[in-house]
Amino acid sequence: MAPSHFIILLFCLHLGCNPKGYAQDVEPRRWTPLPLKTNVIGIGYVYTEGKIAFDPVIHIEDATVAVNTFAIQYVRPFKLGHKLARVDVLLPYAFAHWKGLLDGLTAEVSRNGFADPRLRLSLNFLGPPAMEAKELQEYLLVHPTHTVVGASLSITFPLGQYYDDKLLNLGQNRFVFRPQIGFVHTWNKWSYELTGSVFFFTDNNEFFNGKKREQDPVFALQTHLVRKFKPTMWASLSLGTGLAGQSIVNNIPHNDDQENILAGVSFAMPIMKMQSLKVVYVRSQTLTNIGADTNSISAVWSTIF
Repeated sequence: MAPSHFIILLFCLHLGCNPKGYAQDVEPRRWTPLPLKTNVIGIGYVYTEGKIAFDPVIHIEDATVAVNTFAIQYVRPFKLGHKLARVDVLLPYAFAHWKGLLDGLTAEVSRNGFADPRLRLSLNFLGPPAMEAKELQEYLLVHPTHTVVGASLSITFPLGQYYDDKLLNLGQNRFVFRPQIGFVHTWNKWSYELTGSVFFFTDNNEFFNGKKREQDPVFALQTHLVRKFKPTMWASLSLGTGLAGQSIVNNIPHNDDQENILAGVSFAMPIMKMQSLKVVYVRSQTLTNIGADTNSISAVWSTIF
């Protein structure tokens, strides 16, 4: 199996950049099958900068943010019946800095610390069965055209840095449950992917200044076109969108449903035996009066053992 098949399917985190409090991503090669008895460790860096439009009642104007995020991810495939499953864990640490006008006066604040970690379980219920590396390589050679369909559930845990007397935080102080279903159709050197997600949020009972914050579900869709140039080198074009997610503070709806569009490009290549490097650029644009317009660039080193 070529190392490109093991490259971590990484993220572009919008930690601290999204006042709606969730991290939407574009993740090409999300459902790529991994051979059994494989461990993948990735170390990533994401730089995100952009403008934020807050709810006018907060009296923050001309707000900008810059976030440096470092993350470690571990991926392990396993067999569930005859199907291929996997578990991956993501642990991010962020350095965020916000600037803007608060009641007409210049203000800025920084936060450094752990953001909320994520655990995800995935199952491919259509496509190559659970196999070890040599068997999977032979299967893909015989089946250059094939389709994978999978589902997953990720849980984001409220363990990141959070202050209940601060409006801007790295952690969310609530669980986020994200069921996901998607497919990828591969023909020779090309692949097309489509994945749908829903974000469900538990309540934050220690929101800013003793308030209770609820949030409606967010619906997200992403699609990718991937081209392999060599067995160990590929590039992708990505589009994504997210909508809904109205917040409710102390039982008062804020009428702040979100709608945004993400566009990204990724490029991956080997750097030495069993090691890979991936570079990603993502542009996020809000279509509503409240939200964030950001640019993100990330680099991910991954190794297999």
